[in-house]
Amino acid sequence: MLRLSNFGPHARMLGMVILWGASWPAGRIVAQAMPPLAAASLRFVLALLVLLPWMYHSGGFTQLKNWSTKRWMGMALGGFVGVFGYASLFLSGLQYLPAGKAALLITLNPVVTLLLAVWLFKERLNAIIGLGMAMAFCGAIIVISQGNPLHILQGQLGLGEWLILGCVACWVGYTLLGRWVMNGVDALSATAVTASFGALFLIVASLLVEGPAGVQAALHSGWSAWGALLFLAFGATALAYAWFFDGVKRLGAGAAAGYITLVPVVGVAVSALLLHEALDTSLLIGGTLAVLGTAIMQRGRR
Repeated sequence: MLRLSNFGPHARMLGMVILWGASWPAGRIVAQAMPPLAAASLRFVLALLVLLPWMYHSGGFTQLKNWSTKRWMGMALGGFVGVFGYASLFLSGLQYLPAGKAALLITLNPVVTLLLAVWLFKERLNAIIGLGMAMAFCGAIIVISQGNPLHILQGQLGLGEWLILGCVACWVGYTLLGRWVMNGVDALSATAVTASFGALFLIVASLLVEGPAGVQAALHSGWSAWGALLFLAFGATALAYAWFFDGVKRLGAGAAAGYITLVPVVGVAVSALLLHEALDTSLLIGGTLAVLGTAIMQRGRR
């Protein structure tokens, strides 16, 4: 039974689910109107207008002078992989792939992360976790291949699928890296610092690859694209992370992880509602398997 004192944190976690789920159709709108690197740069520069003052207010800046060179290098690497890599591939992939399908492919994140954690950190598996991993993997394969896994063996995956799978690889790398170099650093400071490094990398890459014309094109995009970009920066990045951190602190990591399993469901629903994306049989069956598998995994890990 939900206690009244916990209603606020649960409500904020549901808000986080909606914001992160809606980031997929918002990203699709941005990707169709702006150069991806310039758009990603603007997203994180804007998000830092919230994250850095928030970090300062919480006292996070005082610990920076005590960080070792190894930690700073780890944060820079985290910014390169988890912010620059993920954000650029996220918007690049959404140029080619429907938002709902892309959101479901991200259910591979916990599967790949846990497999590598077993190898690198000797995490233990059980039958429930194994069942969930198998279901999530099969569901993702159905979504990727549109119901025909032979397409994967025959090399028929499109560029959009490969780019979103690159997102998976980047987020898995960022998660595992966090266990190595971010131990003892609060989540807000880790997010703000890696976002700062990532924004710097994105700006440099945008200028080198897209040139000043890329930023100009982004700045002169329509109101719908800018509305989606502002939502990504302030809603899906700054506010959603604030609510997520609060949920982890008040409800525990297990409960917070359980809410994350709902993000792809919201992503598919909002994409269908706002962008009128079709829900074919393979997407529904594969998506159901992937989300249920992820939920079973979280249950097994508890």
